Amino acid sequence: MTLTIWVDDWQIQCCGEAFTPGDVVSWHLLEIDPEDYADLVGSERAAEIDFCEEHHGREGGRPPTRLQVLTITEVHCRYEVPSDSTSNVQHPVPGTTELVPVQVANGWAEARPYVSFTGYLVTAERTADGGQEGPASRERGAKLGASIGHERSPAATR
Repeated sequence: MTLTIWVDDWQIQCCGEAFTPGDVVSWHLLEIDPEDYADLVGSERAAEIDFCEEHHGREGGRPPTRLQVLTITEVHCRYEVPSDSTSNVQHPVPGTTELVPVQVANGWAEARPYVSFTGYLVTAERTADGGQEGPASRERGAKLGASIGHERSPAATR
């Protein structure tokens, strides 16, 4: 089953390791709320994200998951302070996302006009030693099972 994983730019910049399609990585994966990524990548694409990669203390004792990287896509978007804001905190501007397929992720990206690099969407598959299944992949699996005449029991979705 193919998983889609969000990788923050700063996670790799700080102390992550560069990776390319075909690499096997060992990542701590956290389930996400797709709404947290909707302004960055749009609601439809956000619903496809299974996990985010984390290695700065929120792993909660979970073992890492070994994955083979399939594709890497840089995510760029515009940030600005909302007009109704009382602070100077910039937020992603919905609808400004630019997706750039790349062959290496090292935490840095070539500058693009009017947008900022914010992270990666990575597709990957678990290696033979397993791992956890995210909510979007469970939904894809349920849809696939239904399309070929199989129903997944609720216990099989967790």
